[in-house]
Order: sequence, then structure tokens, then C-alpha cells
Amino acid sequence: MIEVDADGVVAFTQALVRIPSTNDPARGRSERSAAELVEARMREWGWDPVVYEAAPGRPNVVAVVEGGGGPGPTLMFEGHTDVVTEGDLSSWTVDPFGGEIRDGKLWGRGSADMKSGLAAVLYATRALQLAGTFPGRIKVCALADEEGLMLGAHHFVNAGLASDVDGAIVAEPEAGEICAVAKGALRLRVDLTGRMAHGAMPQHGRNPIAAAGALLVGLRTLQEELQRRHPAHEHLGEVYVTPTVVRAGSEEQVNVIPATASVFVDVRTVPGADHKEIADRVAALATGDGISAEVTVLVDRPPVDVPRTHPVVAALAAAHRAVTGEEPVYGGVPGTTDGTVLTHWGGVPSVVYGPGGKWIAHQADEFVEVADIVRCTRVFAEAARRFLHGDH
Repeated sequence: MIEVDADGVVAFTQALVRIPSTNDPARGRSERSAAELVEARMREWGWDPVVYEAAPGRPNVVAVVEGGGGPGPTLMFEGHTDVVTEGDLSSWTVDPFGGEIRDGKLWGRGSADMKSGLAAVLYATRALQLAGTFPGRIKVCALADEEGLMLGAHHFVNAGLASDVDGAIVAEPEAGEICAVAKGALRLRVDLTGRMAHGAMPQHGRNPIAAAGALLVGLRTLQEELQRRHPAHEHLGEVYVTPTVVRAGSEEQVNVIPATASVFVDVRTVPGADHKEIADRVAALATGDGISAEVTVLVDRPPVDVPRTHPVVAALAAAHRAVTGEEPVYGGVPGTTDGTVLTHWGGVPSVVYGPGGKWIAHQADEFVEVADIVRCTRVFAEAARRFLHGDH
């Protein structure tokens, strides 16, 4: 088994958690300090990382570690440096950016999602490098903005950096599950335009609020239809079509029929569902009765469905078995990750696996088990060895 620096990976996770790397310019916060810490550690190890600005002040850090053992595949390890806000401090019983270790757990915002995973892939790569030569190379990537629009992953793909990658392991917290499938996300904005009129004379107007109401009813029917056509997925569950925001009118002008209304819709899909078809159906539901509708696609992240037999998934499963002595448990990602972007826009088969509970992300008193950090580091190192040697 490859020897890993257990104390080092835990300490580095603590150092990352102590950086409040939320995207909050008003408070002077971004991923930059976390990215700089990652870059500095890479340079300490003799790596030659390149920093790319995914957006102003929001860097991606990418290092290519050559194995020195001749030609071979390219494995990508990926983690993100941003975290969500800590929220209401009164809901925390620990300092959200303290990185405290207590009761065998490392506490703090981003401890699970996903600074422990990011630390684990760095230290796993270093462990494999110190163990000797290996064929091919590992591309270690710390990307920005996963919690937002995934600007870091999109920049990585658009810059052509994914073109030589044969498989990616995304180190999000999955409680030991190997997740080669992920739910899709389609977010839509529907703008309805009618005609303004006095509330006492509705016959002279076209009320977009009534059209919004009809749309909301239609969305429920559409969800039921999609659920019939696409039965619940073993790991991802049902398709959901959820209206999340409705805007229209003004409380200061209750006697006015507004000219416009907007409905925002969050659609979660399983493999087989066609996002364009769904967007077109929503547009059809919104149109009619003298009301015009414009549908804008805000986010389009199709589902991920990588076969278990793919080398990157098989290598990870074999590594999990070798390190833990247990059969791997397969699951699915209920949301989306940078792996979604890598797979659908970069053509990179991706699988998600990492330290931390599956449902702990974004909660107060976020934590990760210290033993889980070390275990995942060992699994990552072994998975990389197997993938690059073709031993899976």
C-alpha cells in the first residue's frame, strides 16, 4: 500500500478551512487566498503549477505531475477552493473558520465540502510521486466557483485543458460511495408580458399573473408526465420540476394590473431526460391568451452517467476495496458538481468520491471525520496507481 502523509493532509485541511474563501467581494472574500495556499504547497513539492483567472480575482490552480515512467493516460484530480457562506453565526457551536479538531472530527465551513477532498487529492498525488515512477501523468486541479456558476470548470474546459484528460476523480463528500451518476440541473426564467391596466377595468389589459398561475399548474402536470416517462432512478430518484421564484406587480400599486411577470423554475433530471425538450415544453405552457412568453436558460447541466466498467470508475472501486477491505457502495450525486461540466462540455468521464458525509454540505457545524480524510487520501493514491498502470 502507498504510504501517505496522514498528519500532513489533516493539517493542510485545517489550514484551508481557516481561510474564509466565500465569494463575497463586499467582505473582501474570494477563493484567492485558498488558491495561493494550494499553489504554495505545490511549489514546495517541486511542482510547477499554472494559475488561470477564471474570473477577476477568482483563480484556478493547475499542476501537471509527470510520472516519469513512460507514456500513459492522464488522470485528473479535481477539487474546488470556494465555500458557501457560514450564514447565521448563532447557529454554529464552533468557529466556522477555526478548523478545530475535536472528538475525531475536523469542524468548519468547507471541511467536508470540500477542502478535505482537495487536500486529499494533493497529498495522494504527492504520495504516489514519492513512491516511485509511474506511467502517464496526473493533472491536479483546484478550481474556483463550484458553488456558483462553475466558472472555474467552464474556464478549464474552454481553455482546452480537459482535452488530454482520460478520466477525472472529483473529491466531493460522498460518505464512501462511488458516484458515477449525477442528477442534471436545468434552471429556467420565464418572462411573461401582457398589457398594463387599471384593476377596475381588467377588460382593457392582459394579466400576466393569471398566465403565471396557469403556468404553475402546467408545471405540476409536466413533472407528473416526466416522472411517468422516466421512472425513478436507482441512485438519483425522481425528475422534479419546481417553481422557485414568482415576481409580479407592486404592493404599492394593488389597483394596477402589471404588464409583466416572471417565474423561475428549477428542473432536476435523470439520465434520458432531454433538457431542450423540457425547456420547449415550458415555453409552450407559458404562451397563450394574449400573453407573450420568453424562456431563458440560466443553467443547463445535463445528468452524468459514466459506466461502472470505465477505467476511472473501476480503478477507484478496486482501490476502495484494497484500502478498506470492503466492497464499494455505488451511489449518485443528488446535485451537480464540476464533474458535470467536465463530462458534458469537456468530454471527460468523471466519478465523484471523497471524505465527508453525503448530506452535511452547507449546514451549520459542518465537519469531516479525521479518519475519513486519511482513508480517502489512501484510496485516491491507490486509485491513481491502478488507473495509470491499467490495473483495474
